[in-house]
Amino acid sequence: MNGVEQDVNAAAAPAGKTSSDPLLQPFRLKGLTLRNRVVSTSHASMLDDGGLPLERYQRYHEEKARGGLAMTMVGGSAMTSPDSGWGGGQLDLSSDRIVPHLQALSQRIHRHGAAVMCQVSHLGRRATAYAGNWLPPVAPSRVREIRNRNFPKEMDADDVSRIIKDYASAARRCRDGDLDGVETVTGGHLIGQFLSRRTNRRTDTLGGSLENRARFGLMVHEAIRRAVGDDFAVGIRFVIDEAVDGGSDFEECLAFARLFEREGHIDFFNCIFGRMDTELSLAEQNMPGMFSQSAPFMPLVGQFKRETRLPVIHAAAIRDVATARHAIRENLVDLVGMTRAHIADPHIINKVMQGEEDRIRPCVGASYCLYKKVHCIHNPASGHETIVSHIIDRAETPRRVVVVGGGPGGMEAARVAAERGHSVTLLEAGARLGGQVLVAASASDRKDLIGIVDWRTDELARLGVDVRLNTCADAKAVLAARPDTVIVATGGVPDMEWLDGAEHCDSVWDVLTGGVPAKDYVLIYDETGRQAAVSCALHLARMGRVVTLATADDTLAVETPYPDRVSFRKRASQLGIRVIGDLRLVKAARQGNGITARFRHELTGAETEMTAAQLIVERGTVPMEDVYQDLRARSANNGVTDIALMTGARTQGDDRPQLAGSFVLHRIGDAVASRDIYSSIYEAYRLCSQL
Repeated sequence: MNGVEQDVNAAAAPAGKTSSDPLLQPFRLKGLTLRNRVVSTSHASMLDDGGLPLERYQRYHEEKARGGLAMTMVGGSAMTSPDSGWGGGQLDLSSDRIVPHLQALSQRIHRHGAAVMCQVSHLGRRATAYAGNWLPPVAPSRVREIRNRNFPKEMDADDVSRIIKDYASAARRCRDGDLDGVETVTGGHLIGQFLSRRTNRRTDTLGGSLENRARFGLMVHEAIRRAVGDDFAVGIRFVIDEAVDGGSDFEECLAFARLFEREGHIDFFNCIFGRMDTELSLAEQNMPGMFSQSAPFMPLVGQFKRETRLPVIHAAAIRDVATARHAIRENLVDLVGMTRAHIADPHIINKVMQGEEDRIRPCVGASYCLYKKVHCIHNPASGHETIVSHIIDRAETPRRVVVVGGGPGGMEAARVAAERGHSVTLLEAGARLGGQVLVAASASDRKDLIGIVDWRTDELARLGVDVRLNTCADAKAVLAARPDTVIVATGGVPDMEWLDGAEHCDSVWDVLTGGVPAKDYVLIYDETGRQAAVSCALHLARMGRVVTLATADDTLAVETPYPDRVSFRKRASQLGIRVIGDLRLVKAARQGNGITARFRHELTGAETEMTAAQLIVERGTVPMEDVYQDLRARSANNGVTDIALMTGARTQGDDRPQLAGSFVLHRIGDAVASRDIYSSIYEAYRLCSQL
């Protein structure tokens, strides 16, 4: 690893022992020996600082190296050229200013025994003319991308020459930065735009025949090889099927692959599937989201590997160790990418090696990391490595901690406090832990969210937390436990009382949990733009109900990750759900056997009415705060949580109450205000990791 001394704690098989686990077998890639078969592939983490990988960026990738994987790949869509920007969030490889920062990054990764590579790419028509350097995008032909919406300039000979040189210079900077290799990208990026007939309509030597369309990519890799030398790993993130009429099918992509192999300038293929030029293709092909099955493209990748000779990497919705192990054991791939799984738990390999595979925090496929990059819906430390640690330290002084509420925030508070060594009691009014996650997971499309609850349930049992179900905790019950610290995580209840006629309405919770039967003709009103209302709509439509969804927003599911947003819209259309935007519900009234809803148009103010057998309302939650309010006056801090503490502006000192019998009181999550799962868990983590 470039002569850098490896960390003595780097993950490796114990001396004198050889693991039989396929995932833990070493692999030789070019001149690089990788310690196992698991990698994290390149992605835009949005943690750069002005295009540079500074402390936040480095610490994020270092944690995965510390956690035992073989290689982390940085720089999703890293810029080779000034006209290859989408307006921020990319590493900028277009000048030498990045080299010392790459050196610092590689040193961090190497000292833990892992390798590091960088993606180098030109976006072509995917770049934007309206941000960053404000330069017009360029492309093989003047074909607009639907998702990006810019009209590109058709590249001339000078553009081709310049960009080929830029690729080579970017790769040389990665080598000078002590990285172990680079990969380019086909797909929707510039090289792929030359390969595909859909985007390459040229009639010169760079268009037309398969060989001509491959010429630009071949010249790029020849220039890169000259710039970095023969001992540096160079690969391609390579589309194996565009999966669209008029695009490159599997056989044509295989022919392209053989051309690249024959030229001899590349060392591996990192296989991807489909396109990325629309929201839908990005969500269902290139970066499969919540609606995707596990590892959907693995069989085709295995076929590609059988018909080519270079090593193959693949990453697409490979969320669990069992699937990754199967892919290696069956020789479907040589290296398996578990990118989003490592956002959920960067210590996957260490846990496998330590016999703690059952303690791996699961990726639940929520796509939150694509929405709030790169934050996992239930790992609050990912992307926050400079603020909080993935490893919870023991407290100097054990305390008695009572947590009221067993939703995701309360479970996380109890888990973290117990990891700190405190004696923890969790009081939950329901018969099960999970809170609102149980409601969300009852919708079939979101059933994997239950992993958030299951993992914490197991951890609470391992840590010996005293979990008391069916316990409706009042102030008396809390005080009976003689706590030093009380965390109120009672969540909220559906917000209905604002509505004139609310007594005639049902909540999404009522319907998804089966507490209220669904009628044949249903009108759903959504004022959040989150998943709840649209998940309910899909659930009822699949049951054969006739569903109309009215929203105060201009379209469906605006406050969801982009892969889910477009997939929700697609499924709503497939199921015949009528969606009406820009309507705000102002009144509900019973009329005969139905409910009439009065709406006011957000733009015109005009009022209209709709009638249905059932009106379901989603407007978030209002806090359940009775126990918190009852405890405030008795607490040492009047229930006030210092914002400076929560934002990391100061660390928590010894706030043990001075008066015997008094306690410190905090509340978190939806017990404060209606938010999301991540907010509750992050709040619990950063508070309780300092208790």
